[in-house]
Amino acid sequence: MSVRVVLADDQTLVRSGLRALLERADDIEVVDEAADGEGAVAAARAHRPDVLLMDIRMPGVDGIEATRRIAADAGLASVRVVMLTTYELDEYVFEALYAGASGFLLKEIEPEELREAVRVVARGDALLAPSVTRRLIREFTAQPGRRRPPPEGLGELTDREREVVALVAQGLSNAAIAERLVISPATAKTHVSRAMTKLHAHDRAQLVVLAYETGLVRPAP
Repeated sequence: MSVRVVLADDQTLVRSGLRALLERADDIEVVDEAADGEGAVAAARAHRPDVLLMDIRMPGVDGIEATRRIAADAGLASVRVVMLTTYELDEYVFEALYAGASGFLLKEIEPEELREAVRVVARGDALLAPSVTRRLIREFTAQPGRRRPPPEGLGELTDREREVVALVAQGLSNAAIAERLVISPATAKTHVSRAMTKLHAHDRAQLVVLAYETGLVRPAP
């Protein structure tokens, strides 16, 4: 089954280039395009894509607000938003992750890396660009005023679920978590899913944001 993708960027040439690169793969299909955030939300609702590649800075409704709207729509829970940016350590990128984006990609990414990133996000079993994503989240959650009260569900986590969240925050995939804890990949996936449900995290990236913001995981000195 193909990974279904929507492209959202205000530049026609960028969208055309991304479409050409993605559709060279037999297992990826671009189902729609949008030139702004409002169009991206509409396309998400119309097509329910697996992945939505979203530019951060667009006229009118920008990528962050569009991501927030998609993450807040229960009918779009299966849509994974990936931000397209020029700068990896960008506060806009952190705000997008905070809003519910599954990760981000630099616009100069290599074609095969782009295609593989789309597949990774669609599977939902690994953090996209884990080392860079963790560094970004650590830097911005360490700023004064970034810490927020723990969500109610934090107290509902079992010891094993807390352990799994900590490993997700280290950037480990479900397979790596399973190996570390000597459990099956299916069990690891179940623990991750239950932790996300209890903490109301949209996906792994938001789970990492919550882990650092609430102090469940502390940055290494």
